[in-house]
Amino acid sequence: MKHVPRTLCTQHPDYANVPQWVMGDFIQGDDEVHEAYLAYSYYGCHEVMWDFEGKDADIYVVRKLLSKYSDFFRGHVLGEDVYLTLRLPNPWVEVAERKVFVEALELIPTANDVAREFYGRDVNAVFQVILPLTSKPEDLIITHMYYKKVVVGKEGIELIPGVKVLDIIGEVKPRFIDVIPLIEDLNSMLNVDRIITGYWKVVRPRYVRLFIARSDPAMNYGLIPAVLMAKVALSRALTLGSELGLPIYPMIGVGPTPFRGHLNPLNVNGVLREYPCVYTFTIQSAFRYDYPDDTVKKAIDYINNHEIPGQCQVVDEAEVINVISKYIGNYQGEVEGLANLINTVSQFIPPRRTRKLHVGLFGYSRGFRGVTLPRAITFVGALYSVGLPPELMGLRTLRKLSDGEFNAIVENYLAWRFDVAAAAKYACWECIDMIREGAGKLGVSVEALNSYIEDLKTAEELGIHVGPSDYESRKHVLYSQLLINSLIDGKTHDVRQYVSEMMRIRHAVG
Repeated sequence: MKHVPRTLCTQHPDYANVPQWVMGDFIQGDDEVHEAYLAYSYYGCHEVMWDFEGKDADIYVVRKLLSKYSDFFRGHVLGEDVYLTLRLPNPWVEVAERKVFVEALELIPTANDVAREFYGRDVNAVFQVILPLTSKPEDLIITHMYYKKVVVGKEGIELIPGVKVLDIIGEVKPRFIDVIPLIEDLNSMLNVDRIITGYWKVVRPRYVRLFIARSDPAMNYGLIPAVLMAKVALSRALTLGSELGLPIYPMIGVGPTPFRGHLNPLNVNGVLREYPCVYTFTIQSAFRYDYPDDTVKKAIDYINNHEIPGQCQVVDEAEVINVISKYIGNYQGEVEGLANLINTVSQFIPPRRTRKLHVGLFGYSRGFRGVTLPRAITFVGALYSVGLPPELMGLRTLRKLSDGEFNAIVENYLAWRFDVAAAAKYACWECIDMIREGAGKLGVSVEALNSYIEDLKTAEELGIHVGPSDYESRKHVLYSQLLINSLIDGKTHDVRQYVSEMMRIRHAVG
């Protein structure tokens, strides 16, 4: 890389307002190619993630970008000035997508052939891939070696005497790729140094871009554990990088709501303070499409030009891990009790992209307690829609922490109080009563509701106001009540409208 990207525009389906340039209700097909161009040229993102995980991605994206928007890309060389990074499906977890893993890797040399012809010289237009759900070094090593030995290595295969694949397809470039581990579960976060070390010993990369997830860890473990896990992983990885003399360039996947990272144009400084060691931040769809354009572009420009000031050193890691362990059980118990309601409401949240079934920890057969849930964005949107912001779930755990454990949260999650308060204004006491009365029809555990009430009371004990505090949040709570009433009475024809109105108030699906 000529420079480490500061902003990575993604294709997350989390936006409330459909962009004006989209024909229809959601972004699909060639819209995504145009979207990538706008990410670079209009919004100023350094990098775009081309996502093969859980969706059909255009394998001719580079050809289309360079041919349709040639003036821009003549002055902004793809792979040098701006970057296109592929997110692969994980073939060990998403078994139905194994061939897509191969298809995405085969895109790389084709893209570089197109770029070579466009620029009149060798250009590594695409040379980085993101591997989600990375859990061990072998995941990275095999991905790297598959490209090296199969995608590149096939050129040496002899087809008939005297004729090799090389003679048919020409030389395959680049000769190797950089594999970016996307770390998403607790065990992998706590073993990130082992994952990087194992990869480094075999591949000897010049640097490692480490991608830390925020949305799925929050959905699986709760808000506070997700942030603390990220801090531990960042601290361990950067310490290891110093020991090995290996540059580590952290990335973090932060969405617009507090539960998913709280990176939106109005909270840029807060997130930069929270993660001072992170080089690359995801600029997700809601960030770009649910706020005024001038505000969005100024925020992205600020991130792009903001100095990376320091480390992410965890204070008292043992206490942090104790907090995570105590929190998870309380949080997951509530999720289990509310799963039916979450899944019911999720059906009314409008799709924003053409997505396939997502495979995550909750949705996988070996996942937590057999509970199946929608994607993280829809999960958050569903809970907000019924007046139960997920940021507060499990908060009652704080009552039983030691002073040292509570201080571990305060010292390591700087904005925890701000984030919880930002969500708490959408909490609806009346909605809880309504859900309790209709618990049988909604398939909700009264015990889970009681636990959530204790979470809200804990917030109030900590001086955090729970309930609407301004015009927009009061309107949001009223829509939540209408939605719940519609579900209980079986009159669901207006539910989608209520959901959409609340999305616009929140400036995000979830």
